[in-house]
Amino acid sequence: MTAVADARVSPRARGSAHDLAGTGTLLRLALRRDRIMMPVWVLCLGLTASSTVGRLKSAYDTPARRASLVEDMNGNGSTRALFGAAFDDTLGALTVWRVGAFLTVFAAIMSLLIVIRHTREEEETGRQEALSAGMVGRRAGLTSALLAVAIANGAVTLLIAGGLAGQGGTGALALGLAVGLSGMAFGGLAAVAAQLTENARLARGLSSAAVGVAFVLRMAGDAAEDGSRGSGHVLVWLSPLGWAEYARPYADERWWPLLLIAVLAAASIALAYSLAGRRDVGASFYATRPGPPAAGPLLSGVYGLGWRLQRGALFGWAAGFVFAGAIFGSISDGADDFLGDSDQTRDIIQRMGGAQGLNDAFLAAMVGVLGTILTVYTTTSVLRLRGEETDQRAEPLLANAVGRLRWAGSHLVIAYLGPVVILAIGGLALGLGYGVAAGDLADQLPRCLGASLAQLPALWVLTSVTLFLVGVMPKYSAAAWAFVGWVVALGWMGPALELSDSVMDTSPFSHLPKLPGDEVTAAPFLWLLLLSVVLAAGGLVGMRRRDIGG
Repeated sequence: MTAVADARVSPRARGSAHDLAGTGTLLRLALRRDRIMMPVWVLCLGLTASSTVGRLKSAYDTPARRASLVEDMNGNGSTRALFGAAFDDTLGALTVWRVGAFLTVFAAIMSLLIVIRHTREEEETGRQEALSAGMVGRRAGLTSALLAVAIANGAVTLLIAGGLAGQGGTGALALGLAVGLSGMAFGGLAAVAAQLTENARLARGLSSAAVGVAFVLRMAGDAAEDGSRGSGHVLVWLSPLGWAEYARPYADERWWPLLLIAVLAAASIALAYSLAGRRDVGASFYATRPGPPAAGPLLSGVYGLGWRLQRGALFGWAAGFVFAGAIFGSISDGADDFLGDSDQTRDIIQRMGGAQGLNDAFLAAMVGVLGTILTVYTTTSVLRLRGEETDQRAEPLLANAVGRLRWAGSHLVIAYLGPVVILAIGGLALGLGYGVAAGDLADQLPRCLGASLAQLPALWVLTSVTLFLVGVMPKYSAAAWAFVGWVVALGWMGPALELSDSVMDTSPFSHLPKLPGDEVTAAPFLWLLLLSVVLAAGGLVGMRRRDIGG
């Protein structure tokens, strides 16, 4: 009977079952490896909305104050770009306005990190090939990664919906689904990137770029048009993050934009499954092309090799900062025009960018956003050192007349000086966009350039933290991403959540003056530079003394 039953199962069905063999085991392994990172992400995202309600209730305790806030916020393109449109003046709707955009972005980041870690990174390190030698199907690794992401986003959805249920169950469910489905959509896009690229670094870069483009499109569209009073701007509709916004939780919910996000998630996951079945383990659709027979003059030394390995990321980030800087600058003019006597409005903007005029405060907030985002680039650049070790590409270099510090320096020069170039380009684009909009290009261009470059000491602290982990505790070097996530979350959501100064001061960016417009003193710059030097020195000493690959 068993043989007869097996014969009735089509070869295609048997192949599908074999492709998923071992999925449960790999899922348990993924959850075991992410037993700290995933719960931290889930709790931070899930509890942010509920904690915001209490703060809004105490700050805007009357319907009149809430209505005034909504009118002020929707009346200015700068604040709409930062937070999105406010669709109603209830506590639930204000909570969505205050943190909804940031929750969808961080859910997307959480999802792409989880997916790439358990797909392309597993292949890059060779662990997936070892597992595939056992009874593990071709698509089991991808399936387990997507299931892990689904569990994380499902937990976030439930926490958000449960935490805001007191403000209205329908709106709470709409916000929870908007955040969770956004995470799944970008998780699916990350799965596609993992199939197309040959290493985890490039896959993370492409996926992060997709999140960045979606965020900037949403900002530009909201700045150009108040979507609360019409059908919305076309740029917002081009962004999956805009679809989440236009679901309008707590404001006559519209469910069909959530269906668009679900379709994107399903389509990207289906594409990832199709691609996974068409390639070998460890292979990619866009592999590195063979180089020329003879090395060029730039590859004559270890520093030339370091530049060759790092230049792609540098050019990509620089191009992204030109685009983002120009958009942010063009929407920054006019923040003072609607201020009037609204202390509520002034408080929100100045908490983000300082106590100067609103135009400068918004510029400072945008500069802070660019600076914190750039921590991803610097961390990736330093972690490339560890990647060269684990992939056993460092040993052949060090077997020649190349010292460890010289080899490390070939990557660290880009990690420390690359942000100078990127921030300078981004600052010039920001100043150009704002100067043209304000009709004051000669004054605003150097001010925005200086404000952008002022972020460097804080950036270098995060760079040195990563170097210290790589040099002293290489096994835990990936923990640098926890510091990056913490700093980015504080920079983006800390002011909105009105976190205490003691919490905000754990970020090096909080110690810098909010430029342009704030008072400048040398002390915070010097202390941050000193801390950066000490951490970097400790990392280099550790790297010199430990075993390579250890």
